[in-house]
Amino acid sequence: MIHSQFALLGTRRFLPLFLTQSLGAFNDNVFKNALVILITFELASGLGADPALMVTAAAGIFILPFFLFSATAGQLADRYDKASMIRLVKLIEVALMLGATVGFHLQSAGYLLAILFLMGAQSAFFGPLKYAILPDHLARDELISGNGLIQAATFLAILLGTLIGGIFILADGGTGIISIAVVTLAIAGWLASRAIPATGSAAPGLKVRLNFLAETWSMVARGARRPEIFRPTLAVSWFWLVGATFLAQVPTFGKVSLGGDEGLVTLLLLLFSLGIGTGSLLCNRLLGGEIHLTYVPFGALGISLFALELYFASSGGPSLQTGGAVGTTQFLSSWSGCRIALDVFLIAVSGGIYIVPLNAVIQSRSEQTHRARNIATVNILNALFMVISAVVSALLLALNFTVPELFLILALFNLGAILFAARAL
Repeated sequence: MIHSQFALLGTRRFLPLFLTQSLGAFNDNVFKNALVILITFELASGLGADPALMVTAAAGIFILPFFLFSATAGQLADRYDKASMIRLVKLIEVALMLGATVGFHLQSAGYLLAILFLMGAQSAFFGPLKYAILPDHLARDELISGNGLIQAATFLAILLGTLIGGIFILADGGTGIISIAVVTLAIAGWLASRAIPATGSAAPGLKVRLNFLAETWSMVARGARRPEIFRPTLAVSWFWLVGATFLAQVPTFGKVSLGGDEGLVTLLLLLFSLGIGTGSLLCNRLLGGEIHLTYVPFGALGISLFALELYFASSGGPSLQTGGAVGTTQFLSSWSGCRIALDVFLIAVSGGIYIVPLNAVIQSRSEQTHRARNIATVNILNALFMVISAVVSALLLALNFTVPELFLILALFNLGAILFAARAL
């Protein structure tokens, strides 16, 4: 049965969680990108360090907690009331952002990187909660709608947070502006979380094991024994490998491959985020509110086809450039520019159609007492696949592959995801 997915935004069982997640994703990216820009243009030179290496280290520092703490986070989310745990995690975010204001004031790279690590840990603990709680408050035929809205809002929040963090941090009084922003957003997220209805404990007798290495291995091994859950899990992690590759390479693609300015790079990022949102919201219409994976292989096929088309559209280099950097108006006034823009948008639309049903399937196939731990397993593998994306991309670029060639390789490897997704049906 098709529900109006936007009607969920008028319900207490969904809206507070939606706001909490959106504000959190927005805040994470305001802080992360502000720190990256600050390191690149100010802090690294003051320390005599290589900015590129420090930025790479920052990315690793943020993702490391997902390996270290996701297993514990999944256990806690199954053991205790999820709404109460979300409120605690968001309160910790307020404290961390207050700490970040001190770091911005001191201009201390080490201190801010420590805060970044703790923010990564906070995100790792929030991850299993935000997806595991959806089946507690939504009917089965509302899960596609809820996941679609969460996915769409997350990518838009990532884009807006990245833009705002980058725009304001180097402006006059920028550290003060960012400090006020991140604390305000954290408080707003905590206030929104206070309205999330209680869920009760899914596994009140669960004994939480703090040995994260043993528990991480145990969770992944347990998941591997459940192919009806593990196959969609791997398919979700592949999406994050593909998505992380595109998001990481879009700035270089826009600047180097297309000869574009900052406005063109922003346009491409906006098109990618809007595409994910569009594809995510389309899922409710395509699936009629039912949870199945019928369209997932077609989403994977769309990613490959449009990525191949993007390669052919852009592999000739910055042909649009006639003197100076290519602006947005000049780019969109040409057929090749419109073609590239449409390719980027449709890759992302295909990604939205691919990812939303997979998340809903994992939620619906998981027993209530183990749902959060299954989602924690997803987060662990997501982090692993994103690290693989970064390492392989860096190696290929070091071997003088162009970004369009990197997209070509990704498109060809992604063809295997079509067959894999079909097996997950």
